[in-house]
Amino acid sequence: MKRIYFDHSATTPVDNRVLDAMLPYFAEQFGNPSSVLIEEGGIPHKAVDEAREKIARLVGAEKDEIIFTASATEANNLAIKGLALANRDKGKRILFSDIEHFSIMNQADFMRILGFEIDFVRVDNYGVLDMEDLKKKVTDGTVLVSVMHANLEIGTIEPVKEIASFLKERGVIFHSDGAGTSGRIPVSVNDLGIDTMTISPHQFYGPKGIAALYLRKDVRLASIIQGGFQEMGYRAGTENIPGIVGFGEAARLAMEEMDERVQKLTMLGRRLWDGLASSIDYLHFTGHPKQRLPGHVSFWIEFVEGESLLLWLNLNSIASASGSACASNMMAVDETGLKASHVLTAVGVPPEICHGSITFSLGKDNTMDEVEHLLSVIPGIVKRLRDMSPLYASFKQQQKEHDK
Repeated sequence: MKRIYFDHSATTPVDNRVLDAMLPYFAEQFGNPSSVLIEEGGIPHKAVDEAREKIARLVGAEKDEIIFTASATEANNLAIKGLALANRDKGKRILFSDIEHFSIMNQADFMRILGFEIDFVRVDNYGVLDMEDLKKKVTDGTVLVSVMHANLEIGTIEPVKEIASFLKERGVIFHSDGAGTSGRIPVSVNDLGIDTMTISPHQFYGPKGIAALYLRKDVRLASIIQGGFQEMGYRAGTENIPGIVGFGEAARLAMEEMDERVQKLTMLGRRLWDGLASSIDYLHFTGHPKQRLPGHVSFWIEFVEGESLLLWLNLNSIASASGSACASNMMAVDETGLKASHVLTAVGVPPEICHGSITFSLGKDNTMDEVEHLLSVIPGIVKRLRDMSPLYASFKQQQKEHDK
C-alpha cells in the first residue's frame, strides 16, 4: 500500500492549485513590489494586495490588519515582543498558558531580560485553560496574555472567545496563536474578540516560509525587525511574493472548501477514535473528546513507548507523530533519560507515560480506506511491542496472581 500521511499537524502538502498560482512569481513576475512605479514591481505589488485581501476574508479581518512574516514563529515573536514593548506603559506582566507552542514559551527568558514578569496559567486534564486560574493571575500590571486557539499535539480547542471577553473587561491585550485553527476550522477574529492572531498557511495546504499576524487596528505594536518600511512599517524586508501569493490562494481554497473538509475530517476522525477504543486495551485519549480539531486523534498507550510505535507505523507506511517529541531540549527529562512533552505533563500525564503518546492528524485527501488500514495494523504492532516489554510482562504476572 502507498504511504499514508497522518501527520498534518506537522505540515500539509502544498495543494497543486496553490503551486500553480505561485509559479509565475518565481521567474516571470519577479519584480520587487516596492518598485511600484514600474510594471515589474506593479504586478507583484497588486498580487500582494490581492493575497492580503483573501487572507483577511479567511479570518474575518480587514486587509490592512494582516502583516506578513516569514513564519508562524516570527509572527508569534512579533506579537509577544512587539505588543509588550509598545504597551509597556500599561504594565510589565505577561501570561502564557502552560501548553503554548515553543515559539511562545521560549520567549519567556528573553522577556524577563527586558524587564517583564512572566507567569503561566494552568489547563485542566483535557488541556482547556483554567479560567479561574487566569482570573487569579491577571493583575493590574498585566499587559498581555497569550493563549493558543488550539493545541496541535492534543487537539483541544481553547475557549478563546470567553478568554477575550474577560481580558477586554480588564483592559489586557490578548494574542492567540491560530496556527492550528486558521484555515482548518471557521475563524472570525471579530467574533472571537482577540487583538492579534498568528496565521500559518503550511497548516492548510499553503507554502512554508510565509505566515501572517492579524493586528486589530487600534492595538499598538512595535517592530522587532528594523530596516525598510514594508508591511506598514511593522516588518522590514523584501516580500516573499511566491509565498504570499500561495498563502492567498490557500486561504481562498480553505474558505471555499471549509465545510466539506471539516465534515469529512470529523467523520474520519470519529471512525479512527472509535476503532482505536474498541481494538486496543489500556489506551487513553488525550485532549478534549468533543472540543477538538476535526480529524485529530491523540492518545497514549500503557506499556508501549511512543517512538517505537512511531517507527513501526513508519515501517508499515504510516506517518504519524509521537508526543514524546524528543527533538526539543526544553522538555522535561525523567529518570529514563527520555524527554516528556510539556503539553502532556501539563494535562496530568506522568512523564514516564508521555513516551507512549501518539498523534494522528488527518487531512483533506485522506480516505476511509486509509483509516481502516491503520486500524488493521496497529493492534498487531502494539501487541508486538508489549511482548517485548518487561513492564508489561510483570503487569500480566501480577494480574494472574491476583486472579488466583
